[in-house]
Amino acid sequence: MKDDVLTFGIEEEFFVVGRDGHLSQTGDVVVDAADEDEGELQHELTRSQAESATGICTTHEEAVRQLRNLRADLAKAAARRGCRLLPCGSSPLAESELPAITPNPRYERMAEHFGATARTSHTCGCHVHIAIPDRETGIRVIARVRPWLPALLTVTANSAICDGYDTSYSSWRYQQWSRWPSAGPPPAFTSLDHYESIVDGWLRAGAILDRQMIYWDVRLSEKQPTLEFRFADVAATPEEAGLLGALIRGVVATILGSDERPADLSNEVLRAHLWRASREGLSGRCPHPRTGDLAPATEVLDDVVAFAAGALKENGDHDFLRDGCARLVEGGCGADRQRARFAERKRAEDVVDLLAVRAG
Repeated sequence: MKDDVLTFGIEEEFFVVGRDGHLSQTGDVVVDAADEDEGELQHELTRSQAESATGICTTHEEAVRQLRNLRADLAKAAARRGCRLLPCGSSPLAESELPAITPNPRYERMAEHFGATARTSHTCGCHVHIAIPDRETGIRVIARVRPWLPALLTVTANSAICDGYDTSYSSWRYQQWSRWPSAGPPPAFTSLDHYESIVDGWLRAGAILDRQMIYWDVRLSEKQPTLEFRFADVAATPEEAGLLGALIRGVVATILGSDERPADLSNEVLRAHLWRASREGLSGRCPHPRTGDLAPATEVLDDVVAFAAGALKENGDHDFLRDGCARLVEGGCGADRQRARFAERKRAEDVVDLLAVRAG
């Protein structure tokens, strides 16, 4: 591994559900009660959610270990309250009531201002942070990474079953999340001023209440010197979350080492590419980052790995990516596994049982 490897970190959001699989309103209590040996545990917008964040990682082994431990800590705290931790992009079961908002002035203001958008965009994502030297460099990476987002979205697609039925999407969460006015693919920014002018327009329009509500699929982090990739569903397993983090790091490192110009790709077309990826995941066809032509998603994933191969090898991630992608091709992504389990008995409870983190 080279000495100047990009560091990274991964945040994961989870549902907290009762033994019956329905959402529990104890997520904030679970976070407060959980052990925190490493990384960080955080509250989320609703009381039926919990969030974890790894520390700064240099290797994929370090990231996966922290992800496992953080999930285990939350799962044990949930079990002590008769609940389970559920890594799923959308809630599998239909709920009779809207989720309760976590008692927090900011969250309560968001719920009041955005109404049904805040209460029904009830999703769990995976956010990958990649270290960057400065914000101007981050802007250049955003402009160049845009075509690769649809293929990356397929890796952890994990929200096929929602409200008790098969949505026909692999990442239904991506569609739900897109209701927020600041969500979706970022433009091909020409400068940091370009980025800031849009954020300023959102703030003046009241489309966001603060800079933490910049919900582009890739954004400049407001808290760390990182690029934050926000498009993905929470992964079904910590290994798949680590796989996504390592692959994104490889793509970013490759872009940083290249002088290739940004692709001529409008936001309207990129949004369509992301729609296709969110619908079909790894089991269908995905627009190719280079051409925009549809190709089998598994072949597109292979091409993403090939694009980043040099950086993956330098980072010590190449074998991990090769083996992990082979498992995904053989066993499907989280959405494929959800759909297969649901097809057996048409019971969303079975999907919860499949995904829930074991507390033992």
